[in-house]
Amino acid sequence: MARPARIAIDHVTAPYAALLLRVTLGVVFVAHGLLKALVLTLPGTAAFFVEHGFPGWTAYPVFLAEVLGGAALIAGFQTRLTALALTPVVLGAFTVHWPNGWYFGAPHGGWEYIAVLLAALLVQAGLGDGRLAATHRRAAPRAFASPDSRDHDLSQAR
Repeated sequence: MARPARIAIDHVTAPYAALLLRVTLGVVFVAHGLLKALVLTLPGTAAFFVEHGFPGWTAYPVFLAEVLGGAALIAGFQTRLTALALTPVVLGAFTVHWPNGWYFGAPHGGWEYIAVLLAALLVQAGLGDGRLAATHRRAAPRAFASPDSRDHDLSQAR
């Protein structure tokens, strides 16, 4: 019987890779949300949405999803859930950019960038929090444990 192929994941660097992906995605989503509010304006974004077949009022929850979802990703709060919750926003953007072709540099932007964002969100949902996450609960390393707990642990080891 053949042995299954070994899956090689570096358990030392993988949490940092997940952190880098999580923070990068978070910054992208916060930036997109703030662009809608501060540059395009929310009424202007609503008009754009209507122009592309979406109800204008959906600009407001999309703005909130991008800003709050991006902030949650940066903080590492409920990372898997947040990444999955942002996928409908990206799928909506995909429908806008699909008719423009693949290349994002095409007039009105193609869908390649949107596809990468979607893939990155799905990878993040699979990876989870990574390091330095708000919802990542791990015991403090022994060097940072309180003196009482170190003494207690040492006394049990004797």
